[in-house]
Amino acid sequence: MAEDLGKSNLESSAASVSTTTSRRFWPSVLRWIPTSTDHIINSEKRLLSLVKTPYVQEQINIGSGPPDSRVRWFRSSSNEPRFINTVTFDSKDDSPTLVMVHGYAASQGFFFRNFDALATRFRVIAIDQLGWGGSSRPDFSCRSTEGQCQKTEAWFIDSFEEWRKAKNLSNFILLGHSFGGYVASKYALKHPEHVKHLILVGPAGFSSESERITKFLSTWKGSILNQIWESNFTPQKIIRGLGPWGPDMVRKYTSARFVTHTTGEMLTESESRLLTDYVYHTLAAKASGELCLKYLFSFGALPRSPLLDRASEWKVPTTFIYGFQDWMNYEGAQKARKDMKVPCEIIRVPQAGHFVFIDNPSSFHSAVFYACRRFLSSDPDRESLPEWLISA
Repeated sequence: MAEDLGKSNLESSAASVSTTTSRRFWPSVLRWIPTSTDHIINSEKRLLSLVKTPYVQEQINIGSGPPDSRVRWFRSSSNEPRFINTVTFDSKDDSPTLVMVHGYAASQGFFFRNFDALATRFRVIAIDQLGWGGSSRPDFSCRSTEGQCQKTEAWFIDSFEEWRKAKNLSNFILLGHSFGGYVASKYALKHPEHVKHLILVGPAGFSSESERITKFLSTWKGSILNQIWESNFTPQKIIRGLGPWGPDMVRKYTSARFVTHTTGEMLTESESRLLTDYVYHTLAAKASGELCLKYLFSFGALPRSPLLDRASEWKVPTTFIYGFQDWMNYEGAQKARKDMKVPCEIIRVPQAGHFVFIDNPSSFHSAVFYACRRFLSSDPDRESLPEWLISA
């Protein structure tokens, strides 16, 4: 019942917020880039058909820009309202709320292997950040990295805050993966009163390897790659440039990353097929949120506004979760913990890489349940870390 209602709401909302009508007159087989907003929404529904827990899917109106701001979302030429694609899963009435934020070049559907397990203990809400997935994709028109880092952060932080207000949420657990971990951290620094616990999964922004990157940039290869980075060339542009051959490239990537060379539990054939379809449509759609990258990070994913520098300002208890083979180095989290004045834990998950929640979902769920034991257990002090997880 809830799922049917959510799907009905989504279909009506998606029709009202469509940014173009020309796609209705051109079958996807005749387009160079065979995707559209409808394709994203439909591929998401197919992927989430793997999830057994009923859910409601909504497009949450966040307006055309933050209150009292002279810019819209953000530097866009349009006054039209923007929407955040949201899924909320059924739960027990007294369950704590867990809000999940995806990473770069991803969307909320990447958590498809986690929704059922987490919904047994939490009221799970997952979103597509502004400019990603099935959310609105405003124009992103920064022209220089000078002074743009804070404005670019505001694109994500302020749009999330407007979404929170529209959903009337407070006192929730906030989980962010990779780039989503960076956004979640910045949000918690600005609005700590709304977040009771922060879970950062392989987060960006804590890197401490600047010396190695600087040395590489002094080489001719490093110089070329840095110029490509500063030109804001994104992987999504390759997918779009390949036109009708784009889906095959995405299929090869998902098959290699999550099946052939996975560090953990392989995707099934149906999971791989549905995830590939979903990933293609979310990557090939209009460039928007993806263009933030060079304004927030320099080459090598080094943050222009490092979270390490603000660790002493932390006000929210935090748990870091890393896969053993995660390319994000957990040592940055260890350095941050030394300066934090709030409880902080670092958990490492075996047989998992950067997408720990896909590679080893059961151990990831154990890590999340342990991180949130204060809200889930009547005697949290007696809860111990599962023996297959490692405390760093």
